[in-house]
Amino acid sequence: MSVGFIGAGQLAHALVKGFTAAGVIATHRITASSPDSDLPTVSGLRKMGVNLTTSNKETVSKSDVLFLAVKPHIIPFVLDEIGPDIEDRHLIVSCAAGVTISSIEKKLLQYRPAPKVMRCMTNTPVVVREGATVYATGTHAEVEDGKLLEQLMASVGYCTEVEEDLIDAVTGLSGSGPAYAFTALDALADGGVKMGLPRRLAVRLGAQALLGAAKMLLDSEQHPGQLKDNVCSPGGATIHALHVMESGGFRSLLINAVEASCIRTRELQYLADQERISPAAIKKTTLDKVLQQPGVTVGGVANGNGKSGLSLFNNRGPNLKKKN
Repeated sequence: MSVGFIGAGQLAHALVKGFTAAGVIATHRITASSPDSDLPTVSGLRKMGVNLTTSNKETVSKSDVLFLAVKPHIIPFVLDEIGPDIEDRHLIVSCAAGVTISSIEKKLLQYRPAPKVMRCMTNTPVVVREGATVYATGTHAEVEDGKLLEQLMASVGYCTEVEEDLIDAVTGLSGSGPAYAFTALDALADGGVKMGLPRRLAVRLGAQALLGAAKMLLDSEQHPGQLKDNVCSPGGATIHALHVMESGGFRSLLINAVEASCIRTRELQYLADQERISPAAIKKTTLDKVLQQPGVTVGGVANGNGKSGLSLFNNRGPNLKKKN
């Protein structure tokens, strides 16, 4: 088996490092393409022994499993380029947030009668083999294709199959989750420094606390609220600290963060599919502008014209059935 990455950014770099550390595939069996050969991640992949090229077509020709690891708005252009080169042996795995399997299949059906497409959402901790990955299976992908992808992704962390309409929510939770954790860790370290700890020690203690807490939860059958209660002595320091966090809306902020990431994912897909606007314009477009479109709703609430239609919370993908 050979693996290819169209896109040689952070995700490709993290996955390659994780795959090779797990021993599931040798680097000489991996090809990655990028138009920018000066990227730090390209340099890192080259040092690991990955075959680098500026040609997406070359990556396709040298790959059996092909990861689409580019920004969502680039996907249609990539598919137009590589579509004629896709063969029966190829398994196409999209890692692009918000890009549906059906939209990829529709593009590739112009070139092949039954393209094998899967969609996955993972995160950067795959680099240390502690990633969180979900995947959904397309119309023409076989059970064996799902097993192959799961074998690859399970080698770098947790992996499970889900219905496609759950993937946007996964993007908001675990896809963006490492950024939330790093932000929380940075703030915890600042607190330690404020109270007199050296920065290096504060960062290490905060990271170890988060790591230990996560492992306790995963190794336990207890609810996270119960584990939290176990730390709180009556009248103690921890419950006083939690009171401060609750006063600042800590829980609401995290819930809102997951929601915002999920909405933005669906917003970008809507813009890419309906508006066909440029990548630069997509970056500048806000949710308010999307809501001005006739028939767009968020959470079931229609826009000012009173019409109902596409909901960013209910923009479901194909009704896929899991294969047994």
